[in-house]
Amino acid sequence: MRETTNKKNKHMTLENRIEIQECLSKGMTFKSIAKRIIKDPTTVSKEVKLHGNTYSKGFTKTDEKCPRLMKAPFVCNGCSKCHNAGCIYPRRKYSARQAQSEYERVLSEAREGIPLNKESFYKTEEIITSAVKNGQHIYHAIVANNLPVSTATVYRHIAKGYYRISKIDLPRAVKFKPRKSAHPEYVPMGNKAGRSYSDFLEYMSQSKTSRYAEMDTVIGTPSGKVIMTFIFAELDFMFGLLLDNKTAAEAAYRITELKKRLAVAGFFFGDIFPVLLTDNGGEFSNVAAFENDLSGSLESHIFFCNPNAPYQKPHVENNHILFRDIAPSGTSFNDFTQEDVNMIFSHVNAVNRKQFNGKSAYDMFTFAYSDALANALGISFVPADRVIQSPLLLKK
Repeated sequence: MRETTNKKNKHMTLENRIEIQECLSKGMTFKSIAKRIIKDPTTVSKEVKLHGNTYSKGFTKTDEKCPRLMKAPFVCNGCSKCHNAGCIYPRRKYSARQAQSEYERVLSEAREGIPLNKESFYKTEEIITSAVKNGQHIYHAIVANNLPVSTATVYRHIAKGYYRISKIDLPRAVKFKPRKSAHPEYVPMGNKAGRSYSDFLEYMSQSKTSRYAEMDTVIGTPSGKVIMTFIFAELDFMFGLLLDNKTAAEAAYRITELKKRLAVAGFFFGDIFPVLLTDNGGEFSNVAAFENDLSGSLESHIFFCNPNAPYQKPHVENNHILFRDIAPSGTSFNDFTQEDVNMIFSHVNAVNRKQFNGKSAYDMFTFAYSDALANALGISFVPADRVIQSPLLLKK
């Protein structure tokens, strides 16, 4: 006989929330708290992120977010500096009773059904519809406009015909075209000696740095211009270099120009890109151009993924999807300039990301590095309400 699923205790209770608040004040981890209240650590993490509230006191001296709030537990409960007047940042705290009150309010609104006769619904529909027509993604539109609705609810309303837009207006509603066959030119085996994917894993495990960048090439039309892309794996921050052709000589020339441009701005390529990971495309054959500085000394390490293994560099592959929202497959790059490429990636980096709790890749990168470095790489700040994530960007 099949065991009946127990639906009791599915939702967080006030007692659970009080326990979470007390455990946070003692500095316990999400995993430890989850064991105490018999919940999944992810559930505890989501609870704290969702119901943490930010406030400022008279001694707050800046509107910037405290760096400690960028990682678990994401709130000031348990922080030794929380009650210290010397702390200059706004506070963010988790309150059990306030969290319970917010939960009950949302639950009550959810049980009312779809508020087709409410002004708030029509306002939300108008904002979402306008954003989607500008090529923005649902999650980005919700976060950018601080809408009190989830992505699942919006998709459900669209599917049921409550919005003026339909699934066909969504960039993810259409299927991707089959992946094209790999380019016949590959990196020679001799150049890959000591630079295989297994060598990469070993180097990262022994190295003092966890930072690395993934590289790839986006193809336009056959025998035309291509774009060599770079992404900072931990930050999803991407930029690109326009190449006249897909050759090792052209790639080496452009990477050398990048190193010169960074040097003029006061940055060193090896400090920013200590490790590079890419595929076996022939354009990456000149390893010295990538690894050596302008005087010929070693400053970076390049490694190559296994053949036909794009999953070994998932960040750059996934972010190409955002690039293709603006420049779909088959788009010619022959009339592009480097300024066009910079504009595209500036908008891509401005998209609010769920994995960053509503922050954009640009926000994360400039927090970790600086606006000056982003500008040196050709990326500019784009306000959330000005993001265009569709081919309309190229027309403008």
